[in-house]
Amino acid sequence: MVNRDQVSPEEWEARVNLAACYRLVDYYGMTDMTGTHITVRVPGSKDQFLINDSNLFFEECTASSLIKIDLEGNVLDGSNGLVNKAGYVIHSAIHSARHDVDCVLHTHTVPGMAVSALECGLLPLFQTSFDFHLKTSRHEYEGVAVDEDERERLVEDLGDNMALILYNHGLLTCGRNVPEAFSLMFRMNKCCEAQLMALATGEKLHEVDPKVAYETSMFMKNRKTFVHDRSWAGHLRRLDRLDPSYKN
Repeated sequence: MVNRDQVSPEEWEARVNLAACYRLVDYYGMTDMTGTHITVRVPGSKDQFLINDSNLFFEECTASSLIKIDLEGNVLDGSNGLVNKAGYVIHSAIHSARHDVDCVLHTHTVPGMAVSALECGLLPLFQTSFDFHLKTSRHEYEGVAVDEDERERLVEDLGDNMALILYNHGLLTCGRNVPEAFSLMFRMNKCCEAQLMALATGEKLHEVDPKVAYETSMFMKNRKTFVHDRSWAGHLRRLDRLDPSYKN
């Protein structure tokens, strides 16, 4: 465990936001026990990030329980918790290559896993889908992501996008901050769920005109970060009402 007085105010704020993100992923039903992971870059650092102790459920994560590691997987803050190897491989790859990204969020939700097994991927069927249309990458399944050689291929497939479908695995979103990564994951998972419901009807899908789809996708892309940030304060208020221990 890391005490508040052991780190900078900026790092503690990052810890609180990341712990909040873990709690929110749990609250919205996007967990897989301890099987997935969320990371945030340590402020002011290019080679350090915070990750969860895999001994804890997401609902148990706190600011002090998060573990600080470097891109080689070395624990830097004296924590004796468990760092998930696949979490280290996936997240170290992105934090190393994408300096515009501070937060990386990976899930195994049921809708996300289902869409990850579809060749069609995430379709531009709904307004929310245009956050991801033409801006979502896909990465081939190579088994459990514990092989560090996979990092290069994962980063190459992600490119400069903020969303990635891991074939036969799940979803991944990136953000310039924690609120953006969480907002994108919430919306992406919602799109997957809605798509599966639409496909399950067996009815013919009404497709959006390609020109409108492209223009809407570009409009979504050019929105400022505040669009994702503006709900974050409300999420934190919700957590404070439910259980403010994430701040500890």
